[in-house]
Amino acid sequence: MSRPLHPIRRTKIVATLGPASDRDGVLDALIAAGVDVVRLNFSHGAPEDHRRRLLAVREAAERHGRTVAALGDLQGPKIRIARFAEGAVHLDEGQAFVLDMSLERDAGDAHRVGCDYPTLAEDVAAGDVLLLDDGRLELVVERVEAPRVHTTVRVGGKLSNNKGINKQGGGLSAAALTDKDRADLKTAIDIGVDYLAISFPRSAADMQLARELLGEAGQDIGLVAKIERAEAVADPETLDDIIRASEAVMVARGDLGVEIGDAQLIGVQKRIIQRARTLNR
Repeated sequence: MSRPLHPIRRTKIVATLGPASDRDGVLDALIAAGVDVVRLNFSHGAPEDHRRRLLAVREAAERHGRTVAALGDLQGPKIRIARFAEGAVHLDEGQAFVLDMSLERDAGDAHRVGCDYPTLAEDVAAGDVLLLDDGRLELVVERVEAPRVHTTVRVGGKLSNNKGINKQGGGLSAAALTDKDRADLKTAIDIGVDYLAISFPRSAADMQLARELLGEAGQDIGLVAKIERAEAVADPETLDDIIRASEAVMVARGDLGVEIGDAQLIGVQKRIIQRARTLNR
């Protein structure tokens, strides 16, 4: 009797590795459960951690007779506030608040805080909206007196150390590939990942730079563009160029949703998927 035919599962399961997956038996259980791709998050861990985990994946996949791909995920630029002397503050709607690039890293209070992005004052102007902590708090820029950005709180709440900053509508000029990313890219080649995710690309040029940096040694590594900046979806040509410069795209809903707004996210997500399929990615 012939066995029934099963359709190919187009949706793939990606699992991020970390300390929890290092425990005995966990990796085997993940692969047995159907994981197709393991993600190595270069935001955390040392090169030897990633090497050890990927070796364990290869061995476990062989035991289970499975092909499991490895995705290295570069951190990309992290635009964050610095730290508060008391660990956290509460911002009230309507109050003044200053992002001060000259302030000591641990000296923040309820009136001002430092910032890890030294050129913020060059990237914003009066009327811009800055979104903190994944959009939970909103600041309206009143004026810029470099190195300080003076704002008024439009949506308040608790704000703690090292929270992210997004500019509504995009426009922060941080390079997609940082010095750390360049070092991690070399690690990715060395340990033998199958795919490499580039965070926050603004244009095809960012993907092309990553390909150049991979060079001959990394020519078999597929590039994945993480679509999470408003600039990447601002016009059809830019999006198509990014897709063409990549082997795959990832809809990074968190940061993208913060920059373009939740109301626009679903439609834009569908457009990204449709264009990727049309362009055979």
